[in-house]
Amino acid sequence: MGAARAVPAAGQLSLPPALPASVVQLLDQAHRGLRNAAGCADPRERYATAHLGALRAAAAVLAARTRPAGGGRRPRSAWVLLEQVAPELGEWAIFFAAGAAKRAAAEAGLSHAVTEREADDLVRDVGSFLTVVEGCLGVPVPAPEPPRGAYPRPWVVGGTGSRAGLATGSGR
Repeated sequence: MGAARAVPAAGQLSLPPALPASVVQLLDQAHRGLRNAAGCADPRERYATAHLGALRAAAAVLAARTRPAGGGRRPRSAWVLLEQVAPELGEWAIFFAAGAAKRAAAEAGLSHAVTEREADDLVRDVGSFLTVVEGCLGVPVPAPEPPRGAYPRPWVVGGTGSRAGLATGSGR
């Protein structure tokens, strides 16, 4: 006898299928790369590390949506493949493909390869791209943490103090 399969009741949503381990691993590497990039003092290293994080995120999409092709085909850019496999990420693919030469120059250590601003902008852009990629792959979004620090005091109607007049309408 076969194993029972859970079927959602009427009105319930089914869970998305689990992502393959390789996809989860690539997303973890992308997040780790982004954190490492944010901590780099050298803008060249920050830019190159962030760009590689984006490449790992693109690889996660490719791993989730394609299967390796056999044969002796010439390798193509991950950005070209991403644009073909996930057209909704086409603008991102064009953007990051355009930055590949700058990443290569930064990796080569060229002194004026990137500015502080370009590196910081790319770190932010890769963070946005990673969020979009996770949305495309159906990765659940964690609930936001409440802000740390002081919370505003509750407004007590009829209480004493300067807000009491506002509750009755006489303070406006």
